[in-house]
Amino acid sequence: MDALVLLLLALLWDILLGEPPAKLHPVVWFGRIAGFIDSHYKRRSPVRDFLVGTATALVVLVFALSLSILPPFVTYPLNYALAVYFIKSSFAIRSLHEHIARTVTDDIEEKRKAVSMIVSRDVKGLDVYHLNSASIESLAENLNDSVIAPLFYFLLFGLPGALIYRAVNTLDAMLGYRNERYEYFGKFSARLDDALNFIPARLTVLLYLPLGGRKVFRYYRLARFKINSDKPMAVMSAILGVWLEKPGFYRFPGKAPENHDIKRALKVYWLVVAEWLVIVSILLATGVCPCLSR
Repeated sequence: MDALVLLLLALLWDILLGEPPAKLHPVVWFGRIAGFIDSHYKRRSPVRDFLVGTATALVVLVFALSLSILPPFVTYPLNYALAVYFIKSSFAIRSLHEHIARTVTDDIEEKRKAVSMIVSRDVKGLDVYHLNSASIESLAENLNDSVIAPLFYFLLFGLPGALIYRAVNTLDAMLGYRNERYEYFGKFSARLDDALNFIPARLTVLLYLPLGGRKVFRYYRLARFKINSDKPMAVMSAILGVWLEKPGFYRFPGKAPENHDIKRALKVYWLVVAEWLVIVSILLATGVCPCLSR
């Protein structure tokens, strides 16, 4: 059984069943390991915080690598089932759609609650348009983090690449903040996430080109606020023609985003996902990219 078949089975799992139970989800395991060390380590000094934070990340990465090389050591047919399970755990297509779809509501309190589940910013004071913006921004950013990037690293390095990327992304989401607690403790995780997302974020932009042409490039040039995550946001703003803004941090021009623009964003999302899956499948079928061995 080759990598393409394993991936197709993982995609079938994702579409039909969604995410594995939280207690059995590798991404949850990554978070619990990092969270345990984080909660028990008392901050001391910038150097020591950085070293302990780096060690924390390495522990999680070694654990992710250990999971990824486990299937060949399990007897048939559990080895294939385990490989499919871990591949599926590295991406989240259906789940991302479901989380964003919940933000499409005329009840602003329900919208605020749904948006708070997908962004880290304080949503209490946001008006309906900024809530809509936050939802679309999250979809654009997570299209890269939850779909494009893990499958990119699966193409290059097989299951180890996909799971290690997902572990790094989880570490950044938990520890990669610019505040007193995480400035040094989470620095290694944040910088590693920046490095791993550099190519996928720009690849995501290229996948939007058939939908927006020159406007995609024009908005891409406006994305100068962050190293990676603003690039997919900028081109989603370009395709939809709506402004996306995090007050005080960035703003991309357009009309005010409405509920129906979130629905339009979800259609764009599925078009880009489908485009990427076709590309990945062709590359796996032709053996162009090295990945999971037979």
